[in-house]
Parts: sequence; C-alpha cells; structure tokens
Amino acid sequence: MTTAVNRVAVVTGAASGIGLGVARRFAADGYRVALLDRSGEAAERAAAELREQGATAVACQVDVADWSAVRDTFERVRTVLGPVGILVTSAGIESFDSVLDITPDTWNRIVAVNLTGTFTCIQAAVPDMIDTGWGRIVTISSSSAQSGAPHMAHYAASKGGVIALTKALARELAGAGITVNTIPPSLVDTPMARDAEARGLVSVDKMAAMVPLGRAGTPGDIAAACSFLCSDGGSYVTGQVIGVNGGMYI
Repeated sequence: MTTAVNRVAVVTGAASGIGLGVARRFAADGYRVALLDRSGEAAERAAAELREQGATAVACQVDVADWSAVRDTFERVRTVLGPVGILVTSAGIESFDSVLDITPDTWNRIVAVNLTGTFTCIQAAVPDMIDTGWGRIVTISSSSAQSGAPHMAHYAASKGGVIALTKALARELAGAGITVNTIPPSLVDTPMARDAEARGLVSVDKMAAMVPLGRAGTPGDIAAACSFLCSDGGSYVTGQVIGVNGGMYI
C-alpha cells in the first residue's frame, strides 16, 4: 500500500500565496513535493526552505499554459521524485477590466493559465495515478465563479470552467481510484490580493470585515482542506465544490 512517505505531490503556483501554503502543508504531511511556478527563482527559494526543514522538495520553472513545457516538467518530476500521486493546481492569474475593455490577448491569457493550464497539468499527472490505482487532484477555482464579480468576467469565466472540468473528471476518473475536487476560495490574504490592493483595486481589510467569520482567509486555511482531500481519509469525496471562505459564499 502506498504511504505518505513515498507519495509525490505536485503543486502549481507554489512559489507564493495559496500554492506555497499547500506545498508547506504537504511537506509537513510527509509527501515529497514538487513546487511548480513561473518564477523559477522564487520556487527554488521555497523548495530550499522545505529542504532545510527536512522535507524532500524540488522546484521547477514552468508556464502551465505551455503544453509541451508542462509535459517535460512532469517527466522531470517523475525522474527525480517518482510517479505523481497528488496534484493541486493553484497556478492562476487575475485581471480587473470592464467588459468593454477586455482585449482578446487578455481574455486568451486568463483562460490559457487558469483553465487550460489546469487541464494540461491534470492530463500530465493522471497516467501515473491510473497506473497505481490511486490519485488525488484538487483544483483551485474561485468563489467569483459562483457569485459573479464585476470587472472580472474573464477571470470568473475561467474559474467557472475549472469547476465544470473538476466535475467532469471526477466522473471520468472515479473508476481508476482517483478523486477530483475543487476549492473556490473567496478572500485570501496573499501577495496577489495585496498587489491588487496596492493598485487601488480592492481593500483586503475592508473586504475582511464583510466576511461572516470576521477575517480574510489564509493560505493555511486552504492548505488544510487540501490536506484532507488528498489523504486516505478523503477517499469518498469526489466531484465536490468545497467552500473554504469563512461563510462569504454559502
């Protein structure tokens, strides 16, 4: 039986924010962790931090929108760490534009990273999971796909696609022993959120005051849910939208 000490977990967008929180939690759970990110230097710093704490961790620079680069990266992970058993797709980008200001390039890039990038990583990981008869996939969507969000039509559409993709793959892969779930965070205090705040687009503190539980979420909050969903204890949960949002969206 496969145990935590020889399971390989891949986390995309792992150099900061939610992805980094998930990578840290997986390392604490005893998994060998591959940290994928567009920023190779930041991913390596994060991986080095985990190695200093006794974990087995490698960093890979990759743009998840690049199909061939994703395949090459997963092949490297297999070579260095072993077959992939766990995948969390946290890589994502956002943009704030009115519907009339969304350009073809902006639309295509948002969809390429958030939706297509999620699919390409899943497609690259699934063969290992099928071979072993065990797998855990958690996609990171967004509550904006559930509630809508002004000036984020492209982002909300891409994340809505992630939710639909998750449900479709949960149905398709269940017979292979693979669970597929999605977490749609609401407000999470991450560098991405703080960058949007610095550009005058949002106020993290004002939004946090609107959350029923009275605070913004943390990467650790999302990571805790990922930890359960990717454990043996989460084996009977698949195709679900797991809201980790402080009650902001019910």
